[in-house]
Amino acid sequence: MTAEILNGREIAKDYRAGLAEEVENLKSKGITPNLTVVIVGNDGASLSYVKSKNKAAEKIGMTSGIVHMEESATEEEVLAEVERLNNDDDVHGILVQVPLPKQVDENKVLETISPEKDVDGFSPINIGRLYTGQRTFVPCTPLGIMELLKHTGSLEGKEVAVIGRSHIVGQPVAKLLTDQNATVTLMHSRTKDMVAKLKNFDVVVSAVGQPGLVTGSDLKEGAVVIDVGNTMVDGKLKGDVDYDSAEKVASYITPVPGGVGPLTITMVLNNTLLAAKWNKGIE
Repeated sequence: MTAEILNGREIAKDYRAGLAEEVENLKSKGITPNLTVVIVGNDGASLSYVKSKNKAAEKIGMTSGIVHMEESATEEEVLAEVERLNNDDDVHGILVQVPLPKQVDENKVLETISPEKDVDGFSPINIGRLYTGQRTFVPCTPLGIMELLKHTGSLEGKEVAVIGRSHIVGQPVAKLLTDQNATVTLMHSRTKDMVAKLKNFDVVVSAVGQPGLVTGSDLKEGAVVIDVGNTMVDGKLKGDVDYDSAEKVASYITPVPGGVGPLTITMVLNNTLLAAKWNKGIE
């Protein structure tokens, strides 16, 4: 068996085409969705990532902005900038690029973003809404994972292993999978015989940042493999899954790079579009 590649770039391209149509429709009503990103400091990778988000927004017809603050910015200055954006009616989505400098409390900053503009879906209010089934912004990587999984068939009744329990990926994607009637096992560093258990699962989602954690011999024949790992090794991005061995066993597999990543940025745009709609009372 050779796995079918879940090409995130192609899937994202198609999804963004649909978003572009919706943006054009909103603009015809006088509403132009805006995404504004706050970045503190001059980390090259973070700056590049921020620019890619804004370029993607503009490509589908949104407007975008970057608030670039000095590395020495105080917590009070960052919070004041977030509050300014909260009160700007032309801004629909706010992202704060992390990590932040040590003098700035990341949790405090994320909690300050208005829940109605928190398109990352990281605020405690939006996380609470997700777990209680209310309308909310779903964190972008889990939402992108679910879009990829749509291309593999129904999840109902499937046994799914999610490796990693972060509040950014592991826990919310486990919730979304459960909502699709999958049976989910959330694994982590304290799970006994974790890798040995993977042969029991129809779908494996790995999000821990440990290159080579999962190999083909660990997987059930025909498993769907979603690799969220994103670790730089000798100048190259590596996932959690040994791709060469896993693709010989899996039915579907995501590459790294080019799998989950493009969908994460796409879902930032999706959530910004939703923010603009909900701001105007459009469901």
